[in-house]
Amino acid sequence: MHINNMASCSNRENVEEISDNNYMSSSVKKSKLKPNDDYVEMEDDDVTPLFQQGDFQNYGNTKVESNGDIMYNECNGFSNGNGSYSMESSMNGGHKLLLSNANGGKFYGGNMSLWTKTQQLPQEALKQIQTTYQTYGNHFPIEVRHYFAQWIEEKPWSQLDENNPQHEIYANQLLEELIQNIGTKAAELPTNDEFFILKLKLEEIASNFKNLYSSAPLQLVKVVKACLSVEEKLVDQVENPAPAMDNGEMGFSSEVNRQIQTEIECIQQRTQMAESDLKQLQNKQELFIVQYQNQLKVNSQLQQLNQQPNTQNRIETERKLRKQKEDIEKQLISKAEELLSLRLTLASKHQETFCMLDELQKKIVDGELIQWKRKQQLAGNGVPFDSQLLETLQQWCEALAEMIWKNRQQVLQVEILRQRLPIDVPPGRQDLLPELNQKITGLLSSLVTSTFIVETQPPQVLKKEARFTATVRLLVGGKLNIQMTPPQVKATIISEHQAQGLLRNDTKAKNETSGEILNNAGTMEFHQAKRELSITFRNMSLKRIKRADRKGCEAVTEEKFCILFQSDFQIGNGELMFQVWTLSLPVVVTVHGNQECNALATVLWDNQFAEPGRTPFKVPENVPWISMADLLSCKFQSMTGKGLTRDNISYLASKVFGGKPNDDYSQHVISWSQFNKDTLPSRNFTFWEWFYAIMKITREHLKSQWIDNSILGFVSKIQAQDMLLTKPSGTFLLRFSDSETGGITIAWVAEDTNKTGERTVWNLAPYGTKDFAIRSLSDRIKDLPSLVNLYPDIPKQQAFGKYYSAMPDKTNQTNEGYIKTQLIATIPIATPVPMSLDNPQSPPSFYGPPESPASSVYSAQVVTPRPYPDVASMDALDDLDMDALNTFPGATDYGTDDIDNINVNQLLYNAAPST
Repeated sequence: MHINNMASCSNRENVEEISDNNYMSSSVKKSKLKPNDDYVEMEDDDVTPLFQQGDFQNYGNTKVESNGDIMYNECNGFSNGNGSYSMESSMNGGHKLLLSNANGGKFYGGNMSLWTKTQQLPQEALKQIQTTYQTYGNHFPIEVRHYFAQWIEEKPWSQLDENNPQHEIYANQLLEELIQNIGTKAAELPTNDEFFILKLKLEEIASNFKNLYSSAPLQLVKVVKACLSVEEKLVDQVENPAPAMDNGEMGFSSEVNRQIQTEIECIQQRTQMAESDLKQLQNKQELFIVQYQNQLKVNSQLQQLNQQPNTQNRIETERKLRKQKEDIEKQLISKAEELLSLRLTLASKHQETFCMLDELQKKIVDGELIQWKRKQQLAGNGVPFDSQLLETLQQWCEALAEMIWKNRQQVLQVEILRQRLPIDVPPGRQDLLPELNQKITGLLSSLVTSTFIVETQPPQVLKKEARFTATVRLLVGGKLNIQMTPPQVKATIISEHQAQGLLRNDTKAKNETSGEILNNAGTMEFHQAKRELSITFRNMSLKRIKRADRKGCEAVTEEKFCILFQSDFQIGNGELMFQVWTLSLPVVVTVHGNQECNALATVLWDNQFAEPGRTPFKVPENVPWISMADLLSCKFQSMTGKGLTRDNISYLASKVFGGKPNDDYSQHVISWSQFNKDTLPSRNFTFWEWFYAIMKITREHLKSQWIDNSILGFVSKIQAQDMLLTKPSGTFLLRFSDSETGGITIAWVAEDTNKTGERTVWNLAPYGTKDFAIRSLSDRIKDLPSLVNLYPDIPKQQAFGKYYSAMPDKTNQTNEGYIKTQLIATIPIATPVPMSLDNPQSPPSFYGPPESPASSVYSAQVVTPRPYPDVASMDALDDLDMDALNTFPGATDYGTDDIDNINVNQLLYNAAPST
């Protein structure tokens, strides 16, 4: 359906519907509309769009054209009564096209045309449509897309191959038909002020199409297909949105991806059109040169005539030649002006393309690539990281490199044409060409140097003489054919001070080193399947390290280095030479395993709190606690499989700041000293050393139970006591030790043997890595009948049964006839315990071996500890080594501030062997 509605919104008594013959309709319909009518109804086949009359009351004098389901308001643009979006072409000369931003859902009818759906896109998508049509300018103005939407969408553009010369005949037919439709449309428009600009615009478009496409009609096919493709993609993205990512930090947002891809396609089309313009310029210049040669021939003939006798024939011939010379000169002047105009226009287009390339490169390299590097750095702290992001980045960078290279080649070709036929730029006109080559070459240089990256980082805690690996990639290497002469890459280790010198463009810094790395050089390889130009150093080893003079109390584990990767290569058959380098993330060099904990603290702090554009490798001394909490939780999750809860974070904050777990720490600030230099109160280790040891033992021995939430972990002794006293006897929980690093203790509630009718909470001495190397935590819990239910009320068989070790075989004998033994854990405290189904035995009434082997689930050897010292009174505690006491199985997890909570004399008396 295509109907032209001419109406005055200030006088709306009559609405005249005029058929547009150019748009497939051949009938003329007229209808009357009274001011009190609610709707204007236009029917055609099975589509009945309804427009509320009140929607147009503020539009002034209006011509409404319906194309399919599209309404176009000549004065104010497209509208559906729900708002509009301006989309002004640079070719409009003041005439605006306003695309509707429809309010949700479908518009009119069920079979909408592509152009109808395009007008209903969200604002961001409409901006991309606007950018697309502004890019094509004269080659395909948006006015043509609008007024001839149905004709355009009915033609088989997708079946035409713009690279197939055999399709040129049909493309020429489409071109002629389109030019004829444009001319007819322009002729039908009235010549009054309202349509005067549009009429001139359409006439100009028809003339431009003749000039642009008469010799290359397939270019029109190419441009139309590109525009329709952009529309189809955007419409499809709206109609079939991709599911949102759960973690936005892991990948590029779909909006960023769409914007960059649209800009790439837009610049690619501009580059192709510039190539077409360049060929046209070259053809016209060649024709000019041919005509100029003709003028030289005429001049030569005139010179020869001057040497001949002055006859009537000579005079007539000379007159004709001079007339011919005059005509040729006029044509040459006209063509020279045309050539100059084409050159200046092409230079202007290249300038615009350069600006677009520059903005796109900033978005990709200075934006997305920098974000990727930041994500790679945070991945060292355990933040999830999608390695496939680099593949998308490479595609973008390769597209950039290809477009920059093509535009640079075009500029060079224009320079060659100018050298062959110099034409002076008139006064007042800026000659853009001389600086364009320099600008585009600079853009290419920046892209190449920025895309030389460390794909796989070396270990950030780097142990001397240990083998390590790293991978370096050049993202644009394959597109620029650098693999034809594969470049060498060298790796060296440099200090923080030397890295700072590199960023100051200190030429000497590239040759400085702070150590010696073995196997540190190699040749980049091109992987054809993945189209990657990269090198993997698989067997590097740090043989020697030279440390700087330390400042104040700075430890060796706080000194930062990095690996410098350097390479030289050329592109374009030696036309351009590049020296590139890149730095790894900071590394801390250790010489012994016991330095790993503090070295990792330095690395984590640097990874988490490094600021963009910093001086290597400066980090703040104080950071918000909430940022530190994120770091601790991410690292704990990456090492153990489950992060920290809000209660866990609150407990850790109380550990650092000395408050209560339920206090508000959101505004607190933690310093580097509090994190890993100052020891905790009444302890000989720092907060990080304590936390690191917990991560280590959890990862190595307690991972499954931690993930299952069987380990409460981060809870104080007082909190554990309060929680357990509300539960039945035999209830227990697991918490990390406060007094020891890398220890986990079991707290349980039982009857107090000293006070009838009262209950108390007991704590086992912390288990460590060495203990779990002998017997697992789950098996130890199984061994202890005093432990019945895991807090709050989970039977221990249900919580830990799946982790129990397999039962020994029935024979319990080895091939040599020996009987196997099994270690079990016991509690050297007489506490009445209720019967447990998974431990069907009588509670032990004293510390010692079971009365008979049958009293255990299976035969086991009981390991009896060495006897305690005979302590008769509290005074003897002064001579008692408390650390040594902790080595006994019966020791408890108490600090000096908790010693009043228990009768030590009674405990030691009960634990001492009977004589």
